[in-house]
Amino acid sequence: MHISDGFGRRFSYLRLSLTDACNFRCSYCLPEGYKKCGGPGPLSNEELMRAARAFSDLGIAKIRLTGGEPTIRRNFDVTAASIAALPKVKTLALTTNGYRLRERAVSWRKAGIDALNVSLDSLDPDTFLAITGHDRCIEVQQGIEAALIAGFSSVKVNIVYMKGVNDHEVDRFIKLTQDLPISVRFIELMETGDHAAFFRKHHAPVLDVARQLTKRGWTQRIKAADAGPSLDYVHPDHAGSIGFIAPYSEDFCKTCNRLRFSSQGDLHLCLFGTFGIPMRRFLQADDQIPELKQRIVAAVRRKSPRHFLHQGETGQTHNLSAIGG
Repeated sequence: MHISDGFGRRFSYLRLSLTDACNFRCSYCLPEGYKKCGGPGPLSNEELMRAARAFSDLGIAKIRLTGGEPTIRRNFDVTAASIAALPKVKTLALTTNGYRLRERAVSWRKAGIDALNVSLDSLDPDTFLAITGHDRCIEVQQGIEAALIAGFSSVKVNIVYMKGVNDHEVDRFIKLTQDLPISVRFIELMETGDHAAFFRKHHAPVLDVARQLTKRGWTQRIKAADAGPSLDYVHPDHAGSIGFIAPYSEDFCKTCNRLRFSSQGDLHLCLFGTFGIPMRRFLQADDQIPELKQRIVAAVRRKSPRHFLHQGETGQTHNLSAIGG
């Protein structure tokens, strides 16, 4: 079985949010810090496992654990190991702000996490503090080194590219790939409902950086058939690579291969969709999994061909932590 929409796109990748809470206060996401909303708490481990089983039965081979900050969830290692043990899950990935990575890299790898994305929006401690509200710049960099030693199959460093904030650090980030087998990825700042003014002040197209790379001998890597939206560049003198995620570029949605499931049990067909589809009531018992799968398949068939960020429509996404970024 597999999941596909009405435009011929097949979905093999799920971003599964473990919590909407985050302990950082990033200026482009939660500048005032996380504020707990009323209503039910995040999915229980049993609910998460039923969701993961249903999606893997439908052909989802890669699951990424997201948040908020997923590693602040109680018994995170146990949750990760349970999902990694599902026979049809080929890759378990994690996106983290890296605040515990230095100490926990080995245990997370042992739990079955294969691939790691670490947010690091600046290499300068003062700028890092201004962006995140935390003086942990060196600690996160040490965590990336620990992850490489721990043996993750893929280590990516994510930078939200912001004009007037960290755009002057491009060369420093590129230099990281000279000796380290990592992928440094520049993510274009996206408008969200809570941060329209911030977006207008700091947005700049990341493909401007990509064009500069080609002038310096970098070449674009040919995409695999099941690859996501990142445009990746390589250079013969660098051990690592540079990637660009440019949601405002033409045909960005054409190769979409991912779905999102929130920590409240809502299926999101697009990060910037206008609604989530409640699925939590179908996660209460194992005998509900067949119906859950039917509802997932039916919902994905209604997926829109593209987002509408160009028209300033940010949908339901008030901040990126709400449904897992």
